Amino acid sequence: MDLTAELKLRRSTKRISLASQRRLYRVALLLVDALAIAGAFWLAFIIRFYTGLSLFQPVAGSPKFYQGIVLVLVPAWVVLFALFGLYDDRNLLGGNREYALVFNACTTGAMVVIVASFLKPAFIISRAWLILSWLLAFALATFLRFVLRRVVYALRRRGYFLAPALLVGGNGEARALAEQLLGWQTSGLNVLGIVDDHAPPGTRLFRNLYALGPLHRLPELVDRYGIEELILAGTALTREQLLDLFHLYGTDRRVRLRLSSGLFEIMATGMEVKELGRVPLVSVNKVRLAGFDMATKTILDYGLTLPGLLIISPLLIGLALWVKLDSPGPTIYRRRVLGVGGRPFDAFKFRTMVVDGDEILAQHPELQEELARNHKLKDDPRISRAGQFLRKTSLDELPQLLNVLRGEMSLVGPRMISPPELAEYGKWGTNLLTVKPGLTGLWQISGRSDVSYEERVRLDMEYIRNYSVWLDLQILFQTLPAIVRGRGAY
Repeated sequence: MDLTAELKLRRSTKRISLASQRRLYRVALLLVDALAIAGAFWLAFIIRFYTGLSLFQPVAGSPKFYQGIVLVLVPAWVVLFALFGLYDDRNLLGGNREYALVFNACTTGAMVVIVASFLKPAFIISRAWLILSWLLAFALATFLRFVLRRVVYALRRRGYFLAPALLVGGNGEARALAEQLLGWQTSGLNVLGIVDDHAPPGTRLFRNLYALGPLHRLPELVDRYGIEELILAGTALTREQLLDLFHLYGTDRRVRLRLSSGLFEIMATGMEVKELGRVPLVSVNKVRLAGFDMATKTILDYGLTLPGLLIISPLLIGLALWVKLDSPGPTIYRRRVLGVGGRPFDAFKFRTMVVDGDEILAQHPELQEELARNHKLKDDPRISRAGQFLRKTSLDELPQLLNVLRGEMSLVGPRMISPPELAEYGKWGTNLLTVKPGLTGLWQISGRSDVSYEERVRLDMEYIRNYSVWLDLQILFQTLPAIVRGRGAY
């Protein structure tokens, strides 16, 4: 198959054009927003005037009066959503900015009603109804938009809602970008190939991505394949080449330029742009999660850990007694590991080894080599009878719930590592220390110790780069079946 045929196969062949797909999505958003806002007003009216809750004064509301208000407010709030950019492609289908804008739009809408009631004293409405409407509108609109987003993600896996894109540059940074983009099926980008001055056209540079030609052919390729996105690997291009590209496409409405940081391997934390002396400078965030992401993750951690500890406390006591009676030694083993920012802490586990384990291991040089290579032993002679069961079921890690309460760990995160292991992560080590280690994670649900060390590193990086609270929930739901299967547990 020649290069042109290969590209034709990889282009979207859907009968509905991408522009039409986007218009349909915006229409769907408008409809669900109107439905969410109207539903919020109606539910607020029912809760305020018909539930008889002791929180509210027993006052009867006029359905006709509030119906008239709703007929005005629903289109007014939809207009507010539009003014806040909630139908703009730049704010849709990625990250939490869309939901923050929904909150801001609903808050502004409620404030406009409050101001109107002050300016016109004859306009009297229930304050409880307005507060309920505000909260319910935000909750319903966010939920429906979340559902629609998942529908689009599913359609992207089937070839819809994909923008044709090219990578510009063929160095190591470009390959790292290609690996991330090709592995992220819901990115919305259909990467067709790589433009590079040093690779002959037709050269396979990464997986099924080919070199399409040198940089001077870029305008021809953009027109031929209807390219909408250009991802520039900054370290592969000279300053003059970058300036030329921005002169060509910086104001072109058809094409969006996206410039990689040049330090893709360590830029998992995000960046902040701030002007100093009227010069825009970029700084790297020291942690991966902040703001809304950090708040939702903290709520999830404490919301599940506190009641969970209360429920399983009899089990913890029973396991502690079993460990103590099974073999001499302490009940809890403290493993020194690295947390956020490289700060060391003791991760708690039920002891699963006999206390003279080092002497036993010294008698098996081949096992010492395996341990140094994989940091795990499949047949470990140091493990006690109770420890075999605890490891097989992962119950030995339950005391780490205390580390979660202490803020040292999270329920979901990358695998914890000891200080000597950091060298195994190489250039990715900086990323690893930007989030809390987790009791479970992608490594846990992907085979645990049956996964090679290189694959563990890749899974940790995949989690850090693609974090969302929904990914955490997905991993939590998949953890129990993974434990029951027992694959890789030793």
